[in-house]
Amino acid sequence: MGPAIIGEFIPIILGLGAFFLVFGIRYFQNKENISMIEKGMNPKLVEKRPTPYKNLKWGLLLLGAGLGLFVAYILDNFVFVKMQNHFDDDSNVAIYFALIAIGGGLGLITSYRIEKKELLDNKNNEQ
Repeated sequence: MGPAIIGEFIPIILGLGAFFLVFGIRYFQNKENISMIEKGMNPKLVEKRPTPYKNLKWGLLLLGAGLGLFVAYILDNFVFVKMQNHFDDDSNVAIYFALIAIGGGLGLITSYRIEKKELLDNKNNEQ
């Protein structure tokens, strides 16, 4: 099998993969709807539920990722300057990805705590 033959299989494999992806998504959506109907729920009403904290979650995620990127830049350019090799300018690339993930995770944790506190406050006010 040469590279030309393998190149002909790529569109076929991508097409089959896309088909099975769409088929799998629809299959599990139908299965979920059927189980909701069996439990007495209306699937159309559940899909239209409001998500009041969606913007908060995205905002805190992006804020955390931005702060992580900023801290990585500060560390790379001011703290780890003496540790860098002059021939290799990309020596601290991993710190950027790590701090973006850490900052985004902290943003999501903060969002969760705010939502949980609001939910508990609403339950206490109802009683």
